[in-house]
Amino acid sequence: MAVAGRSAVRWARLRSPCCAVAPLCLPPWLPAGPAVWARRYSSRGQEKLDMSMYPVESIRNFSIIAHVDHGKSTLADRLLEITGTIAKTDRNKQVLDKLQVERERGITVKAQSASLFYNHEGVNYLLNLIDTPGHVDFSYEVSRSLSACQGVILVVDANEGIQAQTVANFYLAFEAQLAIIPVINKIDLKNADPERVEKQIEKLFDIPVDECVRISAKKGTNVEKVLQKVIEKVPPPQCNTADPLKALVFDSTFDHYRGVVANIALFGGEIQKGHKIVSAHTKKRYEVNEVGILTPNEQPMHKLYAGQVGYLIAGMKEVTEAQIGDTLFLYKQPVEPLPGFKSVKPMVFAGMYPIDQTEYNNLKSALERLTLNDSSVTVHRDSSLALGAGWRLGFLGLLHMEVFNQRLEQEYNMSVILTAPTVPYKAILSSAKLIKEYGKAEITIISPAQFPDKLSVSEYLEPTVLGTIVTPHEYVGKIITLCQDRRAVQKDMLYIDEHRIMLKYLFPLNEIVLDFYDALKSLSSGYA
Repeated sequence: MAVAGRSAVRWARLRSPCCAVAPLCLPPWLPAGPAVWARRYSSRGQEKLDMSMYPVESIRNFSIIAHVDHGKSTLADRLLEITGTIAKTDRNKQVLDKLQVERERGITVKAQSASLFYNHEGVNYLLNLIDTPGHVDFSYEVSRSLSACQGVILVVDANEGIQAQTVANFYLAFEAQLAIIPVINKIDLKNADPERVEKQIEKLFDIPVDECVRISAKKGTNVEKVLQKVIEKVPPPQCNTADPLKALVFDSTFDHYRGVVANIALFGGEIQKGHKIVSAHTKKRYEVNEVGILTPNEQPMHKLYAGQVGYLIAGMKEVTEAQIGDTLFLYKQPVEPLPGFKSVKPMVFAGMYPIDQTEYNNLKSALERLTLNDSSVTVHRDSSLALGAGWRLGFLGLLHMEVFNQRLEQEYNMSVILTAPTVPYKAILSSAKLIKEYGKAEITIISPAQFPDKLSVSEYLEPTVLGTIVTPHEYVGKIITLCQDRRAVQKDMLYIDEHRIMLKYLFPLNEIVLDFYDALKSLSSGYA
């Protein structure tokens, strides 16, 4: 109690008039834990913006998509600087990559959003930007982010040209019928060949050469033109403030002090503190405690209006309450729920067990909180004779599994035992006794212990994936041999330009899940 009392006294002293001269200079003794105090205190000093100044016509919601390492986060940094959202300093590197694992690996793992204010030809615009991951294991983050957008910036490296994930992400945006702005980045590199990349974009994606914007995100060259293109090409959201409230939860995080913080996109109506809202998924009722926008840090607002993207805190204390893809509406004003997101199929399964069984409950709550933030992971309870009680987790790929494990250690201080990754199989049963026991003829097997005897099975099925490989033509022979060794079936072969080929293969997932990517990189000197 003594400590709490002392903090309270110091906090009261901090807010006394004599401190009003420098409201943002927090004393060094303020404990690091309650970051909330500091945030609330600093936001109290700022005047809240009136978001009604931005009608639907002057809102643009867009994502940045690209292959790994083509410069998405660097472009996001420059856009934040140009619009005055963050101060211009040399330290602005991957400002939106907030997780420790992202900083260490230099990759984006979580899609992050930020609201930018920009004046173009005398009109004030509100631009909501979402920076997305580039690695195939996190494509679920990309498809989710696109649901809150009306357009995308497709970034292509002027040196590397179109790569496999560029193609995959383009088709995600194309299927969602979004406006696509092609941007060729890294034109300052001495090996850059923007003309070649423009021809590739035209040949593969049917986008005219004159629509491509050449930039250098690192040096800031021509980046302002990208913002102007966003305003011209991306349509405003189709919604109306006069409609009843309809908000899509497209991401959420857990805060120890405030409960669940949900990222929402408003497809109708308006929302403010004190509103009574209902979740379409759980049917539970909440009172809104705080709404605001991300710039990229949380900035509370009086109200959010249709077409805007922001965050909401409504006293959701349980991790299961904020389902990603849920629709929120006003109490007694029910609406048709938004379609939400397609649930993803996990591709790699691994067992996870606490090192010490006494840590089981702590690990359980850590898993619940982390899967709230990364909803593409599936969790099933499991037990092993050797390792005790644990879980069988499903991931989208091997990197996804490594990153998830690293986040458990860094964010929740949990050390776990992970078993070797496996893929699921299916068995078509022929034995009437087994069919009766399982209640169906086709069963899914995710652990070797569950494999039924081959005498009672008519056939086994294994998962297959359609893989796209983009490679310089001199490595084609080696790559075809590698694919044949892995039991792959060739589906397509296309010359993108005079130097590069795109191959499409049907692979058994078991053959590529562990080391195929490494083998491909070493065969092609890192180019494929």
